[in-house]
Amino acid sequence: MPSIDSILTHPGGAHKDEFLACCVLLAFHPVPVLRREPTAEDLASQRTCVVDVGHVHQPELHNFDHHQLPREHAPTCSLSLVLQHVGLYEDARQFCDWLETAEWFDCRGPFSTAKWLGISSESLSRLVSPVDITLLRRFALASRLEPGQPLWEVMRMIGEDLLEYLHSLRSRLDFIAHHVQIWPLELAGTPATVLFLPRTTPLPDDPSQGMDRYIEASGLSAKVVATVTPDRRSTGYGLARYRDNMRLDFTRLANQPDVHFAHARGFVAKTSATDLERLQNLLRLSAVTPA
Repeated sequence: MPSIDSILTHPGGAHKDEFLACCVLLAFHPVPVLRREPTAEDLASQRTCVVDVGHVHQPELHNFDHHQLPREHAPTCSLSLVLQHVGLYEDARQFCDWLETAEWFDCRGPFSTAKWLGISSESLSRLVSPVDITLLRRFALASRLEPGQPLWEVMRMIGEDLLEYLHSLRSRLDFIAHHVQIWPLELAGTPATVLFLPRTTPLPDDPSQGMDRYIEASGLSAKVVATVTPDRRSTGYGLARYRDNMRLDFTRLANQPDVHFAHARGFVAKTSATDLERLQNLLRLSAVTPA
């Protein structure tokens, strides 16, 4: 983007889509955020980002409004348009499960969104957080936010963390794809697939991060029952059920001499074992015979 002097969005009630759109823009351009109606000069200037107001989508002029889109248009909000502009929309749709819901909520309203999710509108209301309420209320009360003000600083942190999440997860998926091993195993007499990530140097801060996303992106969700990843607290490995698959119960490993932790609910265990044959045997010992 060329140099930006300010980010402008509408006054009055605030919604999650323009709030987050402004957060993302602040991660690129730490400039004041203005909450007022745009002028013709604002819309014509490349140096002002106009978000969720103005009735035009002109990314070349940094105008990101969606309210003029046709009624039948796929749910698209101002955050969608900003993420598209910075080249992160596809990754965000793939890795941020909340984004599509935010698009629906802003474009279709709570009742249609609840129906689309297959839940009641009352259930949707139970998901509202005081964090959302306070941030949006304080944002709505402001007419100008500048660097150094608490809400402006929080907004920039939200934008930076979202970008960091998307960039780091993409890197992590590439890392997993390069190193992962797919184990076809016989568990309690039934074929199963386990994903194994060997220990590398350097070791990622959280070796298991991204494994579920990799499985989904690879189309392996229907086959995988567990993952085996390096334990960051020891030289051994962590064994975990994938999507809480009940074909494995790691409490069965509690008495194994090289297993130092088996969760009481059976979904995870930690072992000092590093030999691949031993790790696979622990998985077999954890297998539950199908009813």
